[in-house]
Amino acid sequence: MENNTTVSPVSSDCNQIHSLKIKRKKQELDMHDLSNDNLPPEEEEGNVEYKLKLINPTDSRLEHLVTQMKWRLQEGQGEAIYKIGVEDNGVCAGLTDQELNSTMGTLKSMAEKLGADLTVLREREVDSLVLGERKRVSEVLVRRVPDDQQFLDLRVSVLGNADAGKSTLLGVLTQGQLDNGRGQARLNLFRHLHEIQTGRTSCISHEILGFDSKGNVLNYSELQTSESICSAASKIITFIDLAGHHKYLRTTIFGLTSHHPDFAMLVVAANRGVAGTTREHLGLAMALGVPTIAVVTKIDLCPEAVSDRACRQLEKLLSSAGCGRIPFRVRSEDDVYTAAAGMAGEGSKIVPLFKVSSLSGENLSLLTKFFNVLSPQKNQREQEKLMQELPQFQVDEVFSVPEVGAVVGGTLSHGVITEQNNLIIGPNTEGRYLPVTVTTIQRNRAPCRVVRAGQAASLSLIDIDKDDIRKGMVLVSPELKPSCCIEFEATVFLLYHPTSALCPGFQTTVHVGSVRQTAVVEKIHNDTESLNQNEQSVVTFRFVCYPEHLRLSSTLLFRERTTKGIGQITKVFPFTPGERIQKRHRKHSQRSPSSSSPPGYASSDELSSVSSSKRQHVER
Repeated sequence: MENNTTVSPVSSDCNQIHSLKIKRKKQELDMHDLSNDNLPPEEEEGNVEYKLKLINPTDSRLEHLVTQMKWRLQEGQGEAIYKIGVEDNGVCAGLTDQELNSTMGTLKSMAEKLGADLTVLREREVDSLVLGERKRVSEVLVRRVPDDQQFLDLRVSVLGNADAGKSTLLGVLTQGQLDNGRGQARLNLFRHLHEIQTGRTSCISHEILGFDSKGNVLNYSELQTSESICSAASKIITFIDLAGHHKYLRTTIFGLTSHHPDFAMLVVAANRGVAGTTREHLGLAMALGVPTIAVVTKIDLCPEAVSDRACRQLEKLLSSAGCGRIPFRVRSEDDVYTAAAGMAGEGSKIVPLFKVSSLSGENLSLLTKFFNVLSPQKNQREQEKLMQELPQFQVDEVFSVPEVGAVVGGTLSHGVITEQNNLIIGPNTEGRYLPVTVTTIQRNRAPCRVVRAGQAASLSLIDIDKDDIRKGMVLVSPELKPSCCIEFEATVFLLYHPTSALCPGFQTTVHVGSVRQTAVVEKIHNDTESLNQNEQSVVTFRFVCYPEHLRLSSTLLFRERTTKGIGQITKVFPFTPGERIQKRHRKHSQRSPSSSSPPGYASSDELSSVSSSKRQHVER
């Protein structure tokens, strides 16, 4: 039977336009490579500086150059890239050996005045107009030596399907020892016995990889404790290991929304290719706007043709019209620096693609060098603007430490918190905020005295019990006079729904930062009062259990089984402490005339007749 399926001209034109965009983006990426004759023109903002030559500058000129380097270091939060022998318009003119040595000496003296070190990343020869003359251009990393734990901290969430080798890869990177082929490297990342028995991550764990001011790797093979790594490091990569199995998807979404990662590392096994939850994890990272790095592992288990097939599958997925990303295979050290430069700045579409082996160690050095030169997405001005606001700390974890008391872990989104700060935490189940005092602070398991906006930390609190704290609370300044809400509006885009339309009364799990709670769709603000797949509308949600602290313009994710959607909060309705919470899932209960329970709540006689499983559902 013949297949008469035809492709519409509109669809064909769209595919051609998309392929042309991808091709043009790849040409722009190639311009960042020093192997070309020209580079993009220098930008006034950012941490990249072009210098043709710096030979015997005067004192006033040297002072100006130092001020300029200080500006570039601030833009890169302690890191800057200097491209020597390059004109401001991007032309690689090159320098002779004598000129390059003199320029490097001037650059070193500039860095010493700012307490920074230099590392030459790469050099290459360029064509000279003089016959027999040798000219070179050089790319130099300038990194400030840390002071009082003020290192550059980048958070990387690790995503991918179960059994893709995520935890093993992190164990090899952070421990400095190759795997034995039976999962020995991943044992240090597991937190529960069943994880060790099954080999599958079910919760969120953290590990760190450090770099000193000269770019040398600092891991647990060199230093024994995380405190010693943090004290010696100028840059820390915090890996957030997330679960890959589909039944732990709720935990994975919570790790992505609450930990605010700077980058996401998508891990794919070479022998299985793109399978399982890989597409779903990539979609979550794209929905949250997190730049992605792709890594194909286990290349030692299969022939090169099989691993190349996995890379082609991944490239096809990334460059599809739905993703719109530009995959870039990293095969050499030059490719490492080109990919890192292409990812600099917000809105980058570049996705570096690595092929590594945790057993043989093949290409692991390229991945490590990439993390060494990877720049943050936010510049120093955005960071300082957040630090000037009143403190707001999102609670992701709650602990009880003997002889210490209640300890909360999370991320500081705004302001600065120091020891002995008097703050308030909430809202509790009644919508109230309770006063607390911060006694001690730790970052990456090392004590510190201050935590700034954008940093993750653990805070010990007094004047409150652990049972009064839950995930999703916020720790804020009393001057902020915070309010909470049980009902809010959001502009929602429905990604997938198995039935014809989503209607009011639908219950779903809502994720907003560290907030994770079941909510009911109260109203859909359109003519049909329903929402179909791939449609957008304003939707009113109502939390089922207790009020939460939400910020306007926050990104919202919701899911229930296969139903998925994303949106942005546009309006919150303040909740008054003491206001009754009408729980929609109990409205079918029949109250006896003598019952003293308030409206919307089941009586004690009714609850006693409900099975234990039903009771747990009601309480949740």
